[in-house]
Amino acid sequence: PPASATRDMPPPSPPHRPMLLPRQAALLGEGMTDAESFGWEVAAPKHNWETMVGNVQGHIKSLNFGYRSDLMSNGVKYYNAYATFLDPHTVEAVDKKGKVTKITASEIVICTGGRPRYPDIPGAKELGITSDDVFALKSPPGRTLVVGASYVALECAGFIKGVGYDTTVMMRSIPLRGFDQQMAGLCKTYMQEHGVAFIEGAVPTAVEATPSGAKKVSWKLADGSVGSGEYDTVLFAIGRDVCTSAIGIDKAGVKLSSNGKVPTVNEQTNVPHIYAIGDIIDGEALNPPSATTELTPVAIQAGKLLADRLYAGKSALMDYSMVATTVYTPLEYGAVGLPEEEAIKLHGEDNIEVYHSYFKPLEWTLPHRGDNVCYAKLICLKPEGERVIGLHVCGPNAGEMTQGFAVAIKAGATKAHFDDTVGIHPTVAEEFTLLATTKRSGDSAEKSGC
Repeated sequence: PPASATRDMPPPSPPHRPMLLPRQAALLGEGMTDAESFGWEVAAPKHNWETMVGNVQGHIKSLNFGYRSDLMSNGVKYYNAYATFLDPHTVEAVDKKGKVTKITASEIVICTGGRPRYPDIPGAKELGITSDDVFALKSPPGRTLVVGASYVALECAGFIKGVGYDTTVMMRSIPLRGFDQQMAGLCKTYMQEHGVAFIEGAVPTAVEATPSGAKKVSWKLADGSVGSGEYDTVLFAIGRDVCTSAIGIDKAGVKLSSNGKVPTVNEQTNVPHIYAIGDIIDGEALNPPSATTELTPVAIQAGKLLADRLYAGKSALMDYSMVATTVYTPLEYGAVGLPEEEAIKLHGEDNIEVYHSYFKPLEWTLPHRGDNVCYAKLICLKPEGERVIGLHVCGPNAGEMTQGFAVAIKAGATKAHFDDTVGIHPTVAEEFTLLATTKRSGDSAEKSGC
């Protein structure tokens, strides 16, 4: 039967992202504050970190149990062990008791994922944590410094602030690298306006323990000046390293890119019977390049299609383009297709038309939350009948909207298709059926009313 060998730890990124559970806690707190404007008389909300973490850990354990049960019910032999290649057809699996099992296979799929990276500075590993650890903190994080500006960094900072703890983000350059930078700026600005502090243009240089139990973090700014601050928790979210360096991949003859990732063609490596999926695929080496290979649903889809091609006589290939994704920052950001900068770079500014609008959701009106904070835009390719090649939205439930629109965009929807669709009033998604202002016109995209 098929076999699977893994480390003795939970999957790095389960299909149900545990990050969203603490974020839901933050949203509930926000909702309880808004409730007063709708007539509810509620006491000031108080959050219990220990209760949340205990329930999140229980949920993750139930997921892992479910995965093992599914493997068993489908006749897959599961080895809770660390596997390394001995040769192109053989791996050696060592479990936590030291038991060694050799497994030989005609086809092998590598999907070892990645692990969070620590900076190479004094005290980082000894005194800091990563996004993998935050869900296991048995006591509240207190004053928290999040180092990094990736989507994981901003999501963590958002929910930690949202459940009541002083939060600061240290970022070296730009937020949400690889995403549309106008949208990234909106997410960052919203976080700042809701109490998250940002130390910009800075990199940490050391973490030290203090007599009070706090961690003193020192940093250097782009202009050469230095600074420091004390925090209860220092969370590093500066990126992930793929797990390819300690699995004997050289003994299998599999070539790696300079970044440690595996170049593939239709998930096949340079060794014909060895395949790779997930984080370890080199997205830049794909044709066309893709920044979505590290998303869990992408790996799941690629794995299903690969299995179908190998054993079910099917031929469908994984399409890594036009993959929808969502950043679960306090102001949620959903996207499918190209960032505006990338669209202009690929097709030329004269060939791109951007339709956009700011808006205020109906549910934000009574609590008097920000006017024209939310934003939607369509990026259209003019020579192809204004085919939509990018959709971006910041606002409540952005992920739910983006998932639905992704089907239409995958099918080749044009701006005319959006215009011909009658919106559901007063939904947020309706905004995409009403977009009339182009960036090229220079007219204001702000609006009043719902």
